[in-house]
Amino acid sequence: MTALPAPTSSPFRADLAASLVVFLVAVPLSMGIAVASGAPVMAGLVAAAVGGIVAGYLGGSPLQVSGPAAGLTVIVASLISEFGWRTTCAVTACAGVVQLLLAASRVARAALAISPVVVHAMLAGIGLTIMLQQVHVLLGAASQSTAWDNIATLPRSVSGLEVAELATGLAVIAILIGWRHAPASARRVPGPLVAVVGVTLAAVLLQPSVRRVALDGSILDAVSLPQIPDGAWSSFAIGVLTVALVASVESLLSAVAIDKLHHGPRTDFDRELMGQGAANITSGMVGGLPVTGVIVRSSANVQAGAVGRGSTILHGVWVIAFSIVGVALIEQVPFAALAGLLIVIGAQLVKPRDISLASRTGDLLVYVVTLLGVVFLNLLEGVGIGLALAVVILLSRVVRAQIRVEQLGAERWQVAIEGSCSFLSLPRLTAALRSVPPSTDVVVDLDVDYLDHPASQALSDWADQHRARGGTVTVEEHGHPRLETVDQRPPRRDDEPVPPTPGWQRRTEGSSSLELARRVPHALRPVLDGVDLFHRRDARRVRSLLRPLATSQSPDSLFLTCADSRVVPNLITTTGPGDLFTVRNVGNLVPDHTNGDDTSVDAALAFAVDKLGVTSVVVCGHSGCGAMQALAEGTDDPAIGAWLTHGQQSMTAHLAGHPVGRQARGSGFNEVDQLAMVNVATQLSRLGRHPIVGRAAAAGRVTVAGLFFDIATARVLHVTTTEVIELAPERPAALTTDVADA
Repeated sequence: MTALPAPTSSPFRADLAASLVVFLVAVPLSMGIAVASGAPVMAGLVAAAVGGIVAGYLGGSPLQVSGPAAGLTVIVASLISEFGWRTTCAVTACAGVVQLLLAASRVARAALAISPVVVHAMLAGIGLTIMLQQVHVLLGAASQSTAWDNIATLPRSVSGLEVAELATGLAVIAILIGWRHAPASARRVPGPLVAVVGVTLAAVLLQPSVRRVALDGSILDAVSLPQIPDGAWSSFAIGVLTVALVASVESLLSAVAIDKLHHGPRTDFDRELMGQGAANITSGMVGGLPVTGVIVRSSANVQAGAVGRGSTILHGVWVIAFSIVGVALIEQVPFAALAGLLIVIGAQLVKPRDISLASRTGDLLVYVVTLLGVVFLNLLEGVGIGLALAVVILLSRVVRAQIRVEQLGAERWQVAIEGSCSFLSLPRLTAALRSVPPSTDVVVDLDVDYLDHPASQALSDWADQHRARGGTVTVEEHGHPRLETVDQRPPRRDDEPVPPTPGWQRRTEGSSSLELARRVPHALRPVLDGVDLFHRRDARRVRSLLRPLATSQSPDSLFLTCADSRVVPNLITTTGPGDLFTVRNVGNLVPDHTNGDDTSVDAALAFAVDKLGVTSVVVCGHSGCGAMQALAEGTDDPAIGAWLTHGQQSMTAHLAGHPVGRQARGSGFNEVDQLAMVNVATQLSRLGRHPIVGRAAAAGRVTVAGLFFDIATARVLHVTTTEVIELAPERPAALTTDVADA
């Protein structure tokens, strides 16, 4: 984000300086857009002045600059061709009234619901249309009214090209492209101004035979009242709505973009739409082009250091002054120079990054269809077709269920259904079910967020038929929609997610592999059910993660923790396969390396540090630890007692008032949990003296750290040899409730 430059003296002086920069950018752009639209050249300057003063004063985006925009050239050109200039002015004024009504209804933000890919494609289509028109002007010929005609007549224009016109336009294009690579100090002068003024001066000196802009007096002479059409009211109304909607969307999107460039006040969208409406009413009443917020002039305004709406208002004043006293200068500008400027502007509307984004997000078809519709039909139809296609694709993505049929064994099959299962999925659902051989054992894995009656009925009917043919069907349901309740209420998506429960608690008796169930004890059923579910649902998802790990591992950390079933290292560290080299024992103890009665932890440390090259060794204790309770209270089990001798040092330190234990006591932890934290600190000290870990830590190759998992609150604390540090403070209950309610 670009911050606003700090003004050197006062806001007025900063806005005054910025207004001059925006004025210099606006004049050539406004003239070029008027030429591309087939409107009087002065109509572009009228719109620039009105947009700056009226929209600048009334609008809700203080730093946005408004004026004639390239995005409306195609629409305006078609309106002028059908109705003439003065009736087009009436369209502009009426479009402003529609914008006022939209602002009053407070629907400005709803305009932002239009798919961005459609907007990007619309602008690209407009840019392509501008280029197709202006290339004829560049060649010294006249542009045609449609893209088809411009393409068809291009060979004729090429064969009759005017060298002087072509050289003039190419010079402007070359300057604009080269200006991007000029030194930063030089780029303070706007490129369009440099190109048009430079080429115009060359044309004045060299006097080539080129067509030049012709004016009928100053901006005051260009003022003309709009004219109501004699008929064709439906076309007139469509033109009004088209101008109003396109101008509104373009202005609001431009305001959103400008908000990202500064730290000043955010846009009031309804007020911005009101300001745009007022500007279009004014522009239409005095003979100007339609007005929108424009990104090029607005970004120039921000970069020039504007701090308020004074800059955009003043730039409108400068446009009026120039249009009164600078008529003679304007009439020296070659049409080919403006054509070169417009070709560059059109090319800039076709952004490769937008095409790349559409391709990555699966929206390339929408982009291409919208662009072609805008170019070869018209803007309204192109955008309408693009929006309709975007909605169709959205619906197909939202309501499309994922249905897979897999063979799990000789006589065992799985039908997995995920997503939204509705009547729209019936063709694929019934085809998938028919592909399951009869007399087989089938598991239907139903993990859906939406299930309607037709889909449920089709599934139930198939299950009945399959059982009647000697097969078995087991349905596992993991979402809120249930088969038995679908016909009792309208289908809906439930707001609350299904609470996660252990897999063995939610599986039915028939969900285990039947072959295994006959050969193993009933006590193994939870584990086998979990393996079965892994094969059916998760194996395919993690296969791509596991495949690179098939022959080697490169974990980041050795994670030493307790054997307690409630501690799941990958869960509390949000890690996956290959990330943790895990060592588990009762009480997360590191036996004294000088005592040779247990070398398993030593072996793990040596392998992880010397062979795998882990960069950290983490010791993790937990609340409610049975080992720590046995260490504190004693145990009659000789095996446990022998193992817990490795924890006597922790007990001694705790009884002596270890600082970690005192801090835990002050935080409200009970005696066993205090001992568990002291035990983590003690194991850290022991690791620091370990011949392998200690040496690696001293060399900076390994970091040793301690954690404590508080099971009741699901919090993980950082434990050092001297203190306990909160890693993720609990959220206040009131705040959690407020967010949920919101």
